[in-house]
Amino acid sequence: MFEHGPRTVGADELADLVARISAGLRAAGIGPGDGIAVLLGVSPEAFAAIIAVQVVGARVAGVRPGLTPGQLRHLLTHRIRAVLVDRDTATPRLRSTAAGRHLLAVGTVDGLPDLTATRAYPGPPVPAGHPEDVGRVIYTSGSTGTPKGCLQTYAALGAAWAAHPDRWPPAIRDLAAQLDRYLVFGSLSSQVMLEYGILTLAAGGTMVVAEPPREPEPFFPAALVRHRATASVITVPRLAKLVAAQRAAPADLGALRALLVSGSPLAPARLAEAISVLGPVVYHGYGQTETGMISMVTPAELTGAPAVLASVGRPPAAVEVQVRDAGGRPVATGVEGELFVRTPAQASGYWAEPAETAEVFVDGWVRTRDLARLDADGYLYLLGRARDVVIVNADLQYAGPIEQVLSSHPDVAEAYVVAVPDEETGEAVHAFVVPAPDRRPEADVLRKLVRERLGAASAPRHVTFVAEVPVSAAGKPDKRRLLADRRATPSC
Repeated sequence: MFEHGPRTVGADELADLVARISAGLRAAGIGPGDGIAVLLGVSPEAFAAIIAVQVVGARVAGVRPGLTPGQLRHLLTHRIRAVLVDRDTATPRLRSTAAGRHLLAVGTVDGLPDLTATRAYPGPPVPAGHPEDVGRVIYTSGSTGTPKGCLQTYAALGAAWAAHPDRWPPAIRDLAAQLDRYLVFGSLSSQVMLEYGILTLAAGGTMVVAEPPREPEPFFPAALVRHRATASVITVPRLAKLVAAQRAAPADLGALRALLVSGSPLAPARLAEAISVLGPVVYHGYGQTETGMISMVTPAELTGAPAVLASVGRPPAAVEVQVRDAGGRPVATGVEGELFVRTPAQASGYWAEPAETAEVFVDGWVRTRDLARLDADGYLYLLGRARDVVIVNADLQYAGPIEQVLSSHPDVAEAYVVAVPDEETGEAVHAFVVPAPDRRPEADVLRKLVRERLGAASAPRHVTFVAEVPVSAAGKPDKRRLLADRRATPSC
């Protein structure tokens, strides 16, 4: 069921929407092999449109809000035949950027045919996709440049777990029980938002659509209270703001039972603080656009064993994981290395990027390019990005461990490390630090902490204190913007 403002859309109405939109797509000549870019807000119609594109066997290319015109133009070169828009997304700039593509409306839009007004064919829609066809292109966040399109075949879509209760891993079964009212926001092109939305419907819950706020600030916790939400997805920066807001002026979050933290690593101290302030509602998940969910840790695990706070949970039986050394050989339990995974619904490659595909998709495995280790109980610990490095005097210093050490200081709420040019060492570590509420960290103290734990080369040459870290459209910390802004920001 969907709840969208005053509207409640049940299963029958949703099925009718899928049938009408798929009939409209067929009438427009859309079928297997066609690429359909979906630029829609969050609504029952948007959800139905995504399903309808797959009913006709076409390829869904979900477009996140906030892409630059250049990024959007690049995406539209990916053999896109038609673009689905709604009243809010069919802006003059979008129409100009998508010139030459067939624009189809989901709902009433001036000058465009409305797919929802199409008369459905008799009987239930018959899916037209073939297992080997690409059914969905999921775009990465683009935090390192142009978003990459991850190709998911119809066979992979069919192997996904979210819609099938008999496939749910234990952590997901635990989460599903909390999804009575799942607050949805942002974009259904987000793999996490859509995946857990499907899980909600399969669990008999309601997808509650949050209307975008008028204020620039994220709408937690007001929206959680207003919509009586029992669950939602939250990024690490938003979680920090929610915790700070609850400390300053506690709201009644008694209905909340599950916050799924996603998008970037969460320092153990910050996770412990969130549990202390919000209660045992935090599910810490780990996955990638290329793989879907890899692991998850539940509130019961987090509160039952403090050491687990540093982990991202145990991969379920359906997910294979290997930690490998630089030569590609699996390492022993407890040894650090690069993480490789296999998941049932993983992507098969990147759109039009054969070199990148060959580097990441290796013999049926996905090279995550995350550094990790596994403990004797099967818990997975992330240690940073294999390519997120600072090259100091020709030696690699990984950003992840430096960020973890900085975040462990009680005066630090968040810490992010970037590489900057340096005349003496080639590159140097530049740390951007968000102070904890009512704390005033000292740059020299933080440098000493890193130097003592990781060595002198890892110690930040520059430390910049910022009130908050800019985030990308996907809600992830945007290091490129930090790097671009560093010259205008005083540092220590």
